[in-house]
Amino acid sequence: MKVPKLAPPCPGWQEDLPGPEEAPILAPALGLDTPNHQDNVFLELPRASALIRGVVIWFTPILVVHLVVMWWLLLSDRRVVSFEEWAILMLYSPLAVCAILFFWKFDVSPPRDLPLRFNRIRQRIYAYNFKYRWWNPFERWQVTPVAYDWSQVRAERWSRRHATAQGGIIFQWGVELSIVKPGTNEVIDRFPLTAMGADAHAWAYVCTYMQQGPEALPPPGPPWDHNDVLWCNLAMRLAPQVEWPADMDLESRTAP
Repeated sequence: MKVPKLAPPCPGWQEDLPGPEEAPILAPALGLDTPNHQDNVFLELPRASALIRGVVIWFTPILVVHLVVMWWLLLSDRRVVSFEEWAILMLYSPLAVCAILFFWKFDVSPPRDLPLRFNRIRQRIYAYNFKYRWWNPFERWQVTPVAYDWSQVRAERWSRRHATAQGGIIFQWGVELSIVKPGTNEVIDRFPLTAMGADAHAWAYVCTYMQQGPEALPPPGPPWDHNDVLWCNLAMRLAPQVEWPADMDLESRTAP
């Protein structure tokens, strides 16, 4: 029976994948994704903040109109408004305002991409992470770029299922990257590599690149500019562009 190596394991843990210096056991592949950049110095992979981006934002005007219409109907009615009607409206209004803030912030605040960079010359990983708590739209959600030695990186495959309100089941899967304290299996940081994508094959792709270089990988597709988004996707147009800190940007793209 498999048991997790790391303390603590990631939620939904299924298995520990080969370490950063071990030979991959799967064929390297990125599925439908293609690297943002790949050469002999560094590899940059895209990461989406959500599977679907640009839909949730449209709940904002719907809720605003609904709230305004409710107040207008209530205040324009010449009859005496009952206590129950006032109570319902006073309870609904703050909930609607919170939902409006959440829908807007959830779709607009995350950057257009959350790239990962792997510098094979420096043997370092750089992650453009976005920290937030979905249930608190009033706090500041922000980008927190981090950098670690490649030797500290571990990968875990996870799988989770969730029951829906309609009685169905949603399955999710992916690979989580964990950063361990040197010489231990104690996790000090954790962030995703993939979600609902190439799964463990993407980790094999990264390991092959870091161990053998781009020549050992299948030719990548055309590079993708994470700041180039569709004109019709309002959320992505309003989302902040990817801007690495200047010193980290230079270090992650160059050799020592």
